[in-house]
Amino acid sequence: MVKLRLRDNESVNDAVKRFRKLVEHSGIKKEMRRREFYEKPSETSRRTRRRAERRAKIQRMVGTTGAA
Repeated sequence: MVKLRLRDNESVNDAVKRFRKLVEHSGIKKEMRRREFYEKPSETSRRTRRRAERRAKIQRMVGTTGAA
């Protein structure tokens, strides 16, 4: 949960900017987008597997160039 207290002499625009940063940093926006539509468990596992494969591929590429 994000809490925001207005500072002395703070404009509304500045407070809104701070609020947006806090929401973005806390991950609420990402979580909201993730839960927007139902995702089947098979799709979830497929997404995590693909993400791991992509990470491993990048790690292999970085590892090979660093060894030379």
